[in-house]
Amino acid sequence: MTGRNVKEPRAAMTSEGLHPRSRHHGQYDLTALVAASPALKRFVLTTRFGNPSIDFADPAAVKALNQALLKHHYGIQNWDLPAGYLCPPIPGRADYLHHVADLLAGGGVIPRGAAITALDIGVGASVIYPLIGHREYGWSFVGTDCDVDSLAAARQVLAANPMLCSAITLRRQHSPQSLFAGVIQDSEHFDLSLCNPPFHASADEAAAGTRRKWHHLGKEKAARGQPVLNFGGRQSELWCAGGEVGFITRMIQESGQRGGLCMWFTTLVSKEANLPILIRALQAVHVRERRVIELSHGQKRSRILAWSFLDERQRRTWRDVRWR
Repeated sequence: MTGRNVKEPRAAMTSEGLHPRSRHHGQYDLTALVAASPALKRFVLTTRFGNPSIDFADPAAVKALNQALLKHHYGIQNWDLPAGYLCPPIPGRADYLHHVADLLAGGGVIPRGAAITALDIGVGASVIYPLIGHREYGWSFVGTDCDVDSLAAARQVLAANPMLCSAITLRRQHSPQSLFAGVIQDSEHFDLSLCNPPFHASADEAAAGTRRKWHHLGKEKAARGQPVLNFGGRQSELWCAGGEVGFITRMIQESGQRGGLCMWFTTLVSKEANLPILIRALQAVHVRERRVIELSHGQKRSRILAWSFLDERQRRTWRDVRWR
């Protein structure tokens, strides 16, 4: 596969630091991915080092790569996104799921099967965590979102993959200020909650983050003016009042009002500097245990913040009662 020469995107084709169970170690096998999803072929280029790659600053190429990864590794057919919606990095999203699977196991056997239930807060148009989580572990998911169009797009993906419909339920959250209230039934309990919160506090902050990404991709000239988001993202996906600290703080406070809803509450945290504030918020609601799980994908660093209102004995009872 050859084409015009492009600058090698830093860490674009590597996956150092991924979880041992990840399907995405090493360089992307573009030959196998094109065989699984021929639409990817037109985006494959040759770098100045003679290696096949894609232009990671091109949103269409990134989406085509995701379609191929999901089809090749997870058997997901006809995955698509409306224009402008967040296109998630598949290896990183899979990594989150592998690490929280370890968290659920508590040092024992990784839990698998439909009896394991997960709540995805802000499931998005990509419905990515339920797709990968069910294909990897067989878990059942409830995905919630405030955005009607996101839910409509997610339902189209599920309609194209009918074997997933019974395992993944989508619900609209009518109150943007609520995370659990109003969308979860009083009798429901989940083994796990997941969340990829809006990271930025404003549109300007999100744009600045995009310019930094373009710099790392070697596209500084193209970033003048209003750069295209190579991974996309609408307002509700990228920013909210208070940024990720405000969003996660609300989640923590609301979890404190219903501590038995989940065995483990979890969320991504993009900025390490935000952890002290969030840990103080956890202390204020008297969690029994908290964890910070570091994530690494090439040069990208992130982390999972996890907390539980149950002690170890109570979590063992939870597993014994719910998973048998």
